[in-house]
Amino acid sequence: MNFGTFQPGGASLPISQVEVSVRCENLIDRDLTSKSDPTCVFFVKKSDNSGDWVEYGRTEKIEDSHNPKWETKFVIDYRFEERQILKLAIYDIDSNNARLDDHDFLGQAEFSLGEVMAQQSKGFVRNLCKGGKVFVHAEELSSNRETVQIKFEGQELDKKDLFGKSDPFFEISRANESNDYSVVYRSEVIKNTLDPKWKTISLEVRVLCNGDYDRSLRFDVFDKDGDGSHDLIGSFQTNLRRLIKGPGSENIYDCINEKKRQKKGSKYKNSGSLLLKHIQIEPNPSFLEFIQGGLQVNFTVAIDFTGSNGRPTDPNSLHYRDPTGRPNQYVTAIQAVGEIIQDYDSDKQFPCLGFGARIPPSGEVSHEFFLTLDSSKPFCSGIEGILSSYYTSLNTVQLYGPTNFSPVINHVAKFAQVYQSDPTNYFVLLIITDGIITDLEETKSALVAASHLPLSVIIVGVGMEDFSAMEMLDGDTGRLQSDGKVAVRDIVQFVELRKFVQQGGHGWNKELLAKSLLAEIPKQVCGWMKSNGFKPLARN
Repeated sequence: MNFGTFQPGGASLPISQVEVSVRCENLIDRDLTSKSDPTCVFFVKKSDNSGDWVEYGRTEKIEDSHNPKWETKFVIDYRFEERQILKLAIYDIDSNNARLDDHDFLGQAEFSLGEVMAQQSKGFVRNLCKGGKVFVHAEELSSNRETVQIKFEGQELDKKDLFGKSDPFFEISRANESNDYSVVYRSEVIKNTLDPKWKTISLEVRVLCNGDYDRSLRFDVFDKDGDGSHDLIGSFQTNLRRLIKGPGSENIYDCINEKKRQKKGSKYKNSGSLLLKHIQIEPNPSFLEFIQGGLQVNFTVAIDFTGSNGRPTDPNSLHYRDPTGRPNQYVTAIQAVGEIIQDYDSDKQFPCLGFGARIPPSGEVSHEFFLTLDSSKPFCSGIEGILSSYYTSLNTVQLYGPTNFSPVINHVAKFAQVYQSDPTNYFVLLIITDGIITDLEETKSALVAASHLPLSVIIVGVGMEDFSAMEMLDGDTGRLQSDGKVAVRDIVQFVELRKFVQQGGHGWNKELLAKSLLAEIPKQVCGWMKSNGFKPLARN
């Protein structure tokens, strides 16, 4: 239970965080020569308006399956006093394009979070509108903040392939109150071996067993088949309390295939074994602990001044300064992110950049200029200073083009590089843009190169352009790659502002916008700290 901030004399309602797991059965088939490759997309309803949905997250893609069990979970705040309407939509993913309209729709179901929570003892299931069923499990997250590292090896697994050995992988599932299981981890596939040595797993204990060391964990070992009909080699059950006893006879497990045992009877011993080779549990520091230890979050804004935004004096321009004081989309994004981020920066002095404009005095095109238009004074004081410099630049530069991101990313990355061995500073770059990116390959390269630095990049798309390239930069569907190099971690969060228009089209839901933009930052900060072995500093 999250009790929130203590405010004497105030009033608030308790909030619980719940974790939602999803699986499906008997999905329709939209592929001609193979099974579908389903992904589940999670939507939250913003208002009573029938079409007022905002995307909350997506699972991974499961290849060639009519009965997917997704490893990805959704964590959402549960409010008893509020009817929270959710929608799960299933798509057959046929390309890397993030636009859902480009993929085959396999069905959806709508329900309230309260319904899911109330039916956990018997299991919550809904029919999908195009056929098949969706099963939803939700439970309150524990306060456990530990991480467990586990390494397994297989020995003498059954040979399943006709012309080779086996291609083994394993899944870990945790038992639910309704007597079914939810997948929490799926290993990599080790090709053509009966003695696989899988890489070390790193999982939060609350993901593995929600902090319950005695909760039953089922391991299923499979031989991967290209058509998705993976052959079960064998299974066993254990729990974390037994696992933490470490390598030894108590953590050598027979993989049992029940069908094979029933067929062979007393002659059957096992289908191979899994051996625990390593286990370690360590505390998982929170974002707040790093902040309390003195971490500074350095906020930089980069604004798109390309000509496609329209003349600032035109009421249809995305940069239009409305005489009534109504904020344009750029101002809305700056305020939504800046008003939260500024509280974690002690001096509230923010470097602010523009790109894609011709700047004085000579009118040269620049993809990296300070909004103050004075290189000796790069900082803006607070959100008011950012907005003041933004309006000054609008009146001074000529909107031009093209839309290049890599210069501003590299600019901030240079500062982040200074602190790559120092856990006292982390950098957040907010890029606000209206259109199709011109230097896509250079931007991908810059982001991959920066993925090992203390840096996160938030991209806000304004206007009505096609933002599919931006969605590709967001690593939700897989790590970003460039020139054969893979990003060390996901550092990009992309959001389309138009998805946060309030009911009736008047204004923006800044609270939901800020939550969507900033939700990944604490996790990205903690992930960077952990990957570099940093702990929260003790404050004097």
